[in-house]
Amino acid sequence: MPKTRKPPVPEDDLGHPRSRTAFVRMKVLVSCYIGISVLALLVAYLWRDRPDLVNDIVWVRGEGVLIASVVMLVFVLGTTRGRRGAYLRLRIASAAMVVAIAVLISLPGFLPVWMRVEQGLCGLVLIGIAVIANGGHLRSLFAAGRTA
Repeated sequence: MPKTRKPPVPEDDLGHPRSRTAFVRMKVLVSCYIGISVLALLVAYLWRDRPDLVNDIVWVRGEGVLIASVVMLVFVLGTTRGRRGAYLRLRIASAAMVVAIAVLISLPGFLPVWMRVEQGLCGLVLIGIAVIANGGHLRSLFAAGRTA
């Protein structure tokens, strides 16, 4: 028996003022996340001759965070289009990334101080996304039992 897909959230519900506000806020936050990630790689490039400030972990983490921020943008855009799968991925990824960042910045000597600050900023942005995504309005909008 083929797997049936849940229909996307109806346009009327996506256009609700509370929905639009949540979507705009998440788009702004994910744009900040991308901007912070790009800025971190730019700083790493400028400081590339300073091994005390930029090591291999900085490059790997910086590139990984940039990729993650773009993936988060894809999840947010899918959510704004009413895709339930994108919404679920957004909720899971935003929370998981916050936990991962908390662990990484707490490891002594793992990241230079400037990158710990950058990661902390990324974590704050992701907390904002997670709070909005897990808010009551969006949860009810994307509820599993709800149909068009």
